[in-house]
Amino acid sequence: MSFGGPQWPQEPRQQGQQGYGQQPGGHGQQGQGQGQGQGYGQGAGGYGYPGPYSGSGSGPRGGGAPAPFPGAPAPAPDPFPGARGGGSTPDWSALADASASRNRRRRRLMIGGGVLATLLVGAIVATAVVATGKKDDTAKNGGGTPTGAVSPTEAPSPEPTFSSVAPPPPPNPKDYISDPKKDKAPLTAEGLFPGTKLTMSGRPYKKGATSATTNCAAVTQGGLGTVLKKNGCQRMLRATYVRDGVAVTVGVAVFPSEAAALKAKEQAVGGIAPLVGAGVGDFCHATVCLRRSNSIGRYAYFTQAGFTNGKKVTTSDQGVFRSSDDLGTFAFNQIYARGKSQASAAAGAPGQ
Repeated sequence: MSFGGPQWPQEPRQQGQQGYGQQPGGHGQQGQGQGQGQGYGQGAGGYGYPGPYSGSGSGPRGGGAPAPFPGAPAPAPDPFPGARGGGSTPDWSALADASASRNRRRRRLMIGGGVLATLLVGAIVATAVVATGKKDDTAKNGGGTPTGAVSPTEAPSPEPTFSSVAPPPPPNPKDYISDPKKDKAPLTAEGLFPGTKLTMSGRPYKKGATSATTNCAAVTQGGLGTVLKKNGCQRMLRATYVRDGVAVTVGVAVFPSEAAALKAKEQAVGGIAPLVGAGVGDFCHATVCLRRSNSIGRYAYFTQAGFTNGKKVTTSDQGVFRSSDDLGTFAFNQIYARGKSQASAAAGAPGQ
């Protein structure tokens, strides 16, 4: 059974038989009165015929239309008049004619729908061609130029080219502090030890006196002067820093080559002479102090650290060792920064 369309005639139900009409009491509930059925329609007089058929004469069993209950709507008209004929047996010929008529109407609708769809597609294609301002003449012209292809009358676009030669590496700062031919930047004590103080790892130091000389041996103690002279020391630059009663003199010696500076470091004995003045008194005189040496490129650097009150330095005096490390690291950083600045300048020069 379908909803919303004509319902086929049904045979009358017997007393107590379930059908498709729903009696008062809702969906699936038993209605009042014996033999009333359950179903999808409303109570008596719903979408189907009213209630159970009974009686004779003009009632359903007599072949006439059923009499509606009081207040119920009139029964739906027979959708196929004359299909039943005079009795309860359907008129099969009339039913067949009705079915054939429906099939013809359905075919006509399908044909009409197909024609309409074809017209719509043609209209869409024509609209697209007009919108683009081009004609669909690919077939009659033997095909157009493929997308991305170059017409015989057009010059091909140049492809980007890349050099297979790798760019030269940036200059190495160490090369500039190892070779005197490259190490041409000005070198002064104030340029190497700038300002009035420095801070290393959060520890501040006040700068004292500075000095520079070409007589390297004259500013040394013990046998260091002999070592410097033998290896060709060209210049010595010194500065003194003080913090918490500890004074440190750092000296930077310049040599003609990296090899000469390395030998001076390895052969070092004695130490750099303490530099006093500018608020720093005599220290490391007739007492024990901490002496260290190292090198980078064509530079060797030395430190002399001790107490300003003349106290002898022992291995337990970690403050002296820490100050010596700070000033040695500072000297290394300043020498390397010299090479880095010259390398950067060479990299930015024309032709580099």
